[in-house]
Amino acid sequence: MEEIRVLISEEELKEKIIEVSRQINEDYKGRDIHMICILKGGVFFSCELAKYIDVPVTFDFMSISSYGSGTVSTGRVKIMKDLDEPIEGRDVLIVEDIIDTGRTLSYLLELLKHRKPKSIKICTLLDKPSRRVEKDVKVDYSCVQIPDNFVVGFGLDYDQKYRNLPYIGVVEFTD
Repeated sequence: MEEIRVLISEEELKEKIIEVSRQINEDYKGRDIHMICILKGGVFFSCELAKYIDVPVTFDFMSISSYGSGTVSTGRVKIMKDLDEPIEGRDVLIVEDIIDTGRTLSYLLELLKHRKPKSIKICTLLDKPSRRVEKDVKVDYSCVQIPDNFVVGFGLDYDQKYRNLPYIGVVEFTD
């Protein structure tokens, strides 16, 4: 059995997302953004973030996994769904729900760089720098740095549950 303790409220999340969107608007002024949402967890964040971006935005989606049904990364990256459109010559913004070890993102960055985007930046809702293994992963936009807890809500799940919570919660396992 598990219990969920609120770590970041719905109101705090919205404030942080608006703050990051302002920086993105400034950095991309006069340009278009091709947002790549990393499924499934990134959907809630991508949609909320896009509401506050005032430059033209196009969307595409990828599904990548290194977790399976557990709470610890397996270290093996698997692409479940690739992009529908080419990214060559485009300003790409990868939108992630959470960056933990950075292994999955490091793999993804290498893959996408070979597709010749004009630029590529990373935006994440949650960042766990204390867990970073891949030191070459540079997060350009981060809403909230969090401690090393297993979190759910706002798109993040535990065994496909709790994605629909409007806040970020810590999973606490009980007997």
